Amino acid sequence: MNNTSEIFEKNYKDYCDRIAGINFGAIKNTLGIEGDEDRLLVPFLNRDYRISKNGITDTPGGRPDYMTCVILAKYVLLCPDRIHQDTEWVSFKDFRKISHLTNLNYFLSDTEQAIVKQFSGRLDTLSRAGKELGGLDHPMAGSFDLSMQFGALPRISLLLLFNDRDDEFAARCSVLFQKQAEYYLDPESLAMTGALLAKNLKKACDRKFSQS
Repeated sequence: MNNTSEIFEKNYKDYCDRIAGINFGAIKNTLGIEGDEDRLLVPFLNRDYRISKNGITDTPGGRPDYMTCVILAKYVLLCPDRIHQDTEWVSFKDFRKISHLTNLNYFLSDTEQAIVKQFSGRLDTLSRAGKELGGLDHPMAGSFDLSMQFGALPRISLLLLFNDRDDEFAARCSVLFQKQAEYYLDPESLAMTGALLAKNLKKACDRKFSQS
């Protein structure tokens, strides 16, 4: 096991140890998820995951990738003391808890710029990939070639706005969050959520082409 894997494993175990001390029954309604005192069922980017005192698993029973584990662990551990409802769409940089540029730069490069790189000139492909991930067309006011909403986690939705390239302008992408998201996840986890949306859109695109 290399040093990175050792660090990931140590962090994962630490998250699991902390989750083991959580009263699941006390947080499930606040988070809007199903579960009992032994296990929580959490939908994340159109896939279901189980969180128990023993760890985090996907539906087949395997451990998800490390980034997914971190986001799901933080989602449970950072559960607020009450339900927050503010559905206003805001950009990542508008969150009050953003304290430095590292998370913002990561979000811009691995979410918005990554989507532009993958889907510039491929608007129909982006639309199909988004719908495969459970994305729904959204009537956002303004001039956008594509406007699609994704349920990342219960209480946390993302809005993908995309204008494709034309003769005058390069493709442009914005990913917005409902403002209430900052009460359920820390900035680093929100940035990773955006990055996973971009990665999953690419995977959905690759699957479509491999099947054709």
